[in-house]
Amino acid sequence: MATPYPDLPSPIKNRSQLDKFSDISFIWLTRIFAYAVVALLILITLLVAIRALPAIQKYGIGFLISQDWNPPQDIYGVWPQIYGTIVSSLIGLLIAVPVGVGTAVLLSENFLPAKLRLILVFLVELLAAIPSVVYGIWGIFVLVPPLRSLGNAINASPLGALPLFNTPDQGPGMLPAGVILAIMTLPIITAISRDALISLPPSLRQAAMGLGATQWETICQILIPAAFSGIVSAVMLGLGRAMGETMAVTMLIGNSNNFSLSLLAPANTISSLLANQFAEANGLQVAALMYAALVLFCLTLIVNILAEYIVLRVKRL
Repeated sequence: MATPYPDLPSPIKNRSQLDKFSDISFIWLTRIFAYAVVALLILITLLVAIRALPAIQKYGIGFLISQDWNPPQDIYGVWPQIYGTIVSSLIGLLIAVPVGVGTAVLLSENFLPAKLRLILVFLVELLAAIPSVVYGIWGIFVLVPPLRSLGNAINASPLGALPLFNTPDQGPGMLPAGVILAIMTLPIITAISRDALISLPPSLRQAAMGLGATQWETICQILIPAAFSGIVSAVMLGLGRAMGETMAVTMLIGNSNNFSLSLLAPANTISSLLANQFAEANGLQVAALMYAALVLFCLTLIVNILAEYIVLRVKRL
C-alpha cells in the first residue's frame, strides 16, 4: 500500500548524522547540568563539614544540647538557637498555613470577579518581592508595639503561669519573629497552593456539583484532598524559607543566646547567630559557627525529606 506522503523521509531511518549528534549532545548537556547541581550540593556540604571538623571533634554531639555560647572561654552550644529556629518557624507556619490555603482557595474559585482576583494574585506575589530588611524595619515600628502590649497582657493573665508566657514582653522576641516569618512565607504557601488547586481537572468540580455537593463541600471534601500533595509541598517550602531567613528575624528576635521556653522572651536562631558573629569570629569560634551552619543544613534537609515522604504517601492513597 502506498504511503499518503511519499515525498517525506522517514523520521527515524533518514535522519542525518548531525541530527543524531545534536540529540546525543543535548542529552549529555542536560545530564551535566543535573550532575553539576548534585556536585555543587556535595561540595558545599563537604566544605562546611571540613571547616566545622575542629568543633565536631571537640564538642561532639554535646554541641547540640549545650546551652552555653561563650566565645572568650571557647565554650559553645547551639541548643537555644536550634530551639529558636524550630519554634519561630512553627509559629510562622501556624499563622501562614490557614491564611495561605484560605487565600489560595479564594483566588482559585469564582468567589470574586476575575479582574479583582488578578489584582489580588499580583499583590500576593508582590509580598514575596519585598526585601527582608524592609520586613524587619516594618516589624520594629509597626509589629512590635502591639505585640508587646498583647504579650504583657497575656503574662499578667492566668496564662502567665504557663512556661510559654511566664516572662514579661520586652519587645523583640520569639513571638514577633514568628509573626514576621508568617508574613514572609505567606506568598509562597498561597502561590503554590493556588497552582495546585487550579491544576486540578475541571471534571472533579463538575462531578461533585452533579452529585449535589455544595461549593464548600466540593472545596473541603474534594478539591483540597486532591491537591493535598501540592499544599504539603507549599508548606514545606515555606518552612524551609522560614528556617533559613536571616535579616528580618535578626532584627526582631532579640538575639539572646540564653535558653527560655517563653515565646515572649528574646531568643536567637542559627541564621541570626551566623549573621551576628561570623564577621568577628576567629579560631575555634569559626569552627563552631560552621558546625552550627551544618546543623541548619541538616534541619532543612530533614524538612525536605519529610516533605517528599508525605507527598509520596499521599500519592499512594
